[in-house]
Amino acid sequence: MLRELKTFIAVTRYGTFAAAGMHIGLTQSAVSAQMRNLEQALGIRLFDRTGRQAILNAAGQRALPMARDMLETFSRMALMDDVSEFRGELKIGAVATAQTGLLPPALLRLRQQAPLLEPKLVPGVSLNLLSQVDTGEVDLAILIKPPFELPKELHATVIRQEPFVLIVPPDMAGDDPLALLAEQPLVRYDRSSFGGRLVTRFLREQQIDVRVALELDELEAIVKMVEHGLGVALMPQAGLWLDYGANVRIVPLGELTFHRELVLLQRHSQRTVPIQQLFARCLNP
Repeated sequence: MLRELKTFIAVTRYGTFAAAGMHIGLTQSAVSAQMRNLEQALGIRLFDRTGRQAILNAAGQRALPMARDMLETFSRMALMDDVSEFRGELKIGAVATAQTGLLPPALLRLRQQAPLLEPKLVPGVSLNLLSQVDTGEVDLAILIKPPFELPKELHATVIRQEPFVLIVPPDMAGDDPLALLAEQPLVRYDRSSFGGRLVTRFLREQQIDVRVALELDELEAIVKMVEHGLGVALMPQAGLWLDYGANVRIVPLGELTFHRELVLLQRHSQRTVPIQQLFARCLNP
């Protein structure tokens, strides 16, 4: 029944049998057959099928957290206390700046202590990674702290604070960040992202009505736009652009400085798993 439980969780995440099948490598008919097998084994219906949608009914909503717990219990059966002998896969979700910042040295330390481990990096934006940890598709993830309360099954540990700064083209005059924001076009950090929401809150609190030149979510791409004179940008002081010397001028926000927090997100039930504890230590040696 383990494969049926995995497929059940995938259907709840992707909303239809066809979409779940596409993501886990099964045909729609195979997904349907597995869900029939699961419902027959349990003696209950789990979904209200409306058109193409597979919506959990009350029984399905009750069964979902138990299905996740059962899969987690099964996975823990194969774990060893001696992490140096661990041979499994560890799926690590990470936002872009973590992939090029925190992760490389952490993964090197992880390999030195658990040489048989097979890390798998899963890139993504914070909201998607949060959902993937919640559903068990990744074991843990490094992402920007969400601006809302986490589900009770999840736990976030702050691993880094990154201050926001204003970046401007190198030949642009002025050191008053609020005046520059009011006067110049803004290359805006995607307002739907967790970091972008912090920028939105800052602009609202300072009562600045900005002119948006462009909106995007990649920090290095934002820096390139500013380098070419497209506008100014509020962004965290993090990423490869700091290491390689971007052709921009940094204007500090002074007492108005706000931060984004990078967190290690895990399921509560997985925090005591030895290999996850080792990974957390490798992030903060």
